[in-house]
Amino acid sequence: MAANIIGPAYVLGDDVDTDQIIPAEYLSYNPSDPAERKYFGMYAMSGVPRSQAGLPGGGQRFVEEGQFKSKYAIVIGGKNFGCGSSREHAPLAIAEAGAKAVVAEFYARIFFRNCVNGGYLLPCETTQRLVHEVRTGDQCEIDVEAGTLANKTTGKTYKLHPLGDAKPIIDAGGVFNYARQTGMIKAG
Repeated sequence: MAANIIGPAYVLGDDVDTDQIIPAEYLSYNPSDPAERKYFGMYAMSGVPRSQAGLPGGGQRFVEEGQFKSKYAIVIGGKNFGCGSSREHAPLAIAEAGAKAVVAEFYARIFFRNCVNGGYLLPCETTQRLVHEVRTGDQCEIDVEAGTLANKTTGKTYKLHPLGDAKPIIDAGGVFNYARQTGMIKAG
């Protein structure tokens, strides 16, 4: 993943769990069927409490009513992003809505691995708290190679933790693509 990720940010707080990211009532859709998969995007973040949605005032929807895609390319979270159940539908839902990355202080490890293994989203960890530095709608740019997030609206730049051993898997587009590319499994 060499290209930078550029677009408006959507800001959330701490402890955003997978039930808030994609509520259980929408798990009946089949992610392998393109006609149904798009509904994961439509309902992404629909369980986030309105008081937290798009901080600081709350109430901003991640995906507008009746739409399948969000205008937000980057999700900014606080501590413990993706906690709760281990459903891989959570990073899938955010990606289906059109976001390319999540930047959080730290993740529930299963959410982080689901982002990496599925090739859904770039999960970046920040070295400082951004939920009060970045506002929903700010234009941001993640420079993957430099390991930075630049808020183009405010002119401030923030350091991100290195992706480490997850980077080759992310670059390959997920664990199965990585396994095929490295000869661990036969391409088929």
